[in-house]
Amino acid sequence: MSTGRTAARALDAARASGLVRPAEPLLVLLSGGADSICLLDVAIELGARVSALHVNYGLRAEAEGDEAHCRALCVRLGVEALVESALLPEQGNVQAHARDARYRLAESLAEGQYAAAHTASDQAETVLYRLAVSPGRRALLGMEPARGRLVRPLLHATREDTRAWCRSRGLEWREDASNEDRRFARSRVRHDLLPALRSVGGAPERTIAETALLLRDEAEVLDGAMATALSELGGGPAVAQADLRVIAPALARLVLRELAERAAGGPRALSRAEADSVLSLGEAGGSRSLDLGAGLRAVAEYGTLRFRRGADAPAPGPVALGVPGAARFGAWEVEAVRGSRGEVAVSGASLGGALIVRAWRKGDRLRPVGLGGAKTLQDLFTDLKVPRSLRRSLPVVESGGEIVWVAGVALDERFAAGDGDPDPVGLSARRVPGA
Repeated sequence: MSTGRTAARALDAARASGLVRPAEPLLVLLSGGADSICLLDVAIELGARVSALHVNYGLRAEAEGDEAHCRALCVRLGVEALVESALLPEQGNVQAHARDARYRLAESLAEGQYAAAHTASDQAETVLYRLAVSPGRRALLGMEPARGRLVRPLLHATREDTRAWCRSRGLEWREDASNEDRRFARSRVRHDLLPALRSVGGAPERTIAETALLLRDEAEVLDGAMATALSELGGGPAVAQADLRVIAPALARLVLRELAERAAGGPRALSRAEADSVLSLGEAGGSRSLDLGAGLRAVAEYGTLRFRRGADAPAPGPVALGVPGAARFGAWEVEAVRGSRGEVAVSGASLGGALIVRAWRKGDRLRPVGLGGAKTLQDLFTDLKVPRSLRRSLPVVESGGEIVWVAGVALDERFAAGDGDPDPVGLSARRVPGA
């Protein structure tokens, strides 16, 4: 293939992406390397209203030379150059810190979209690296062509294409020596793994980039199926294990991953082995839990399954409840009204003092209506299969040191209002939305 044809592939890829729009503002993240210089020039060629952002981290001896090169290039191409400095944390992943700082600056400075010069070669390296360290199809999705205001117009051009474009246009670029440092995992993927794949034949960068694009399209279908399945299972945060076991195993794993990520507060890979272990929890009945690391646990209780992070929330403290009146107890609002309106009706004459709403305590006993005797609240919870995590959060209404009512569980027969009771009091409890 001719050099001219190779060079044109970068322009063709950016045009086909639809992410560089004529006359619209585009802030190009300009490092001084061939990829970003190619993107800057291609964006100008496609008619975007281009400006450039160069961030000097001061980490390398060549940093001042990179900045000067970017300034001179922008003057030559007639685009505005925004040059910023950024101090990075001394600990942790320096490359990740630099990327985050660069994107934060771009978010604050861009008039419209901002563009990173990631190529099919970068996409291949990303997919291979993630596949090596993280199970699941997400590793194969690679980088998104667009996320918010960030766009990547060159994801279907290779590093070879961008260099060919720069040569054809007489544009010099700077080389980052850290890209050759095999101490970095990405460098080892670039210089060892990808060449080995090329020796097998074909064009691995383009193949991997195309596969990532196809899988990203298919992921939308899978995620839609997962959302439908989860909705049919009740929407979470807890689902019935029996219902999970009758849907397709792959769909059940997707539902579990979604619930795990909700509990974890962010992306969380869930391997097939982990998912199978979670699904088998509680098969013998009762309560079981599985530590998934980083503070995340799967908990099976009486046929239901949920995930939690860290310890369960402590029980709310006791609060007074007036008659009539309302009291907030943790995630609940408990109300007492004159009359029989409510979930249960108690006899006002039987109340031996002010009402208190509190959490369950070990040793609590009551005489549930219809049981014909006393029973511990713990035994009632077990009989009714109330999850352990919910027991201390349920409102227990007490009067004169005796339990009157446990919301959603039982009313004590000694306090129940009879037909024609002259002074009934209605009690009810509801979960506060968003609590």
